[in-house]
Amino acid sequence: MWGDWAKGATGQGAFRVLGKGNRAEGKVLEPVGVFEAPKQHGKYETGQLFLHSVFGYRGIVLFPWQARLYDRDVASPVTEKSENAAGHGSKEVKGKTHTYYQVLIDARDCPHISQRSQTEAVTFLANHDDSRALYAIPGLDYVSHEDILPYSSTDQVPIQHELFERFLMYDQTKVPPFVARDTLCAWQEKNHPWLELSDVHRETTENIRVTVIPFYMGMREAQNSHVYWWRYCIRLENLDSEVVQLRERHWRIFSLSGTLETVRGRGVVGREPVLSKEQPAFQYSSHVSLQASSGHMWGTFRFERPDGSHFDVRIPPFSLESNKDEKTPPSGLHW
Repeated sequence: MWGDWAKGATGQGAFRVLGKGNRAEGKVLEPVGVFEAPKQHGKYETGQLFLHSVFGYRGIVLFPWQARLYDRDVASPVTEKSENAAGHGSKEVKGKTHTYYQVLIDARDCPHISQRSQTEAVTFLANHDDSRALYAIPGLDYVSHEDILPYSSTDQVPIQHELFERFLMYDQTKVPPFVARDTLCAWQEKNHPWLELSDVHRETTENIRVTVIPFYMGMREAQNSHVYWWRYCIRLENLDSEVVQLRERHWRIFSLSGTLETVRGRGVVGREPVLSKEQPAFQYSSHVSLQASSGHMWGTFRFERPDGSHFDVRIPPFSLESNKDEKTPPSGLHW
């Protein structure tokens, strides 16, 4: 399949696998650089080149985010049940610090990963009369520390992206040899409230792991009321070898205003992805709006096995919180 990678030992070549199907003779290896040892401690620096360990694309690190990971698969010292705002029992989960990175995706790889991961998933509210209008920055992503496979390259422009040379410049005296321009620092500071990744929620049911990252997008006035918007990114991973297919979604959305909405539908974002050993993950983003400044979401995904049987996978409950010191959301790329 296109978008895999062939990994040698540290110091050996990093390759992209080009070709379709699973037959070895149908594949071509494209060298991209030399692998480096993954960091067990500390963070990757701005300018670090990498291959995504799951989706296989080439990318470069812009800057890190320190998030709080709420992993419901990890046993918590607190075993008592608690009632959340939606009124259903849930175990206490303590968050731990986890590093994510804002990255650029190589534009050459975007068409080949689009069936498994959206490449225009980072969206913003457009700043004009249409309160529902959104715009995206193509090829921008958030990547967990453990998904980074670092490599180095002698190419002075190793990543093709319209923002690469606007954000980064080559400096052979540095390691890695790509440093932030002032425009990257200014863009990060200007758009920080709408880019910031703060909470990550994770839960596994029957070897299907669901990871949710919510982002607050801002508030708009519509028909004399305030409408608050969030984006949420969801990653589904099959940790088993059995092939399964996502068939349905079932959401419960609780608003601080007291409303409880139920949403059911086929698949997600118009797709019913298959998760297999060869392609174990699928990632997408969607949006939700409330007429209140906060709320909660939770639910289930229904999957189908090869024998036609079904099972439900829990979506970990997560909060929708607005920024108290809200400023006007961006109306475009700010430099």
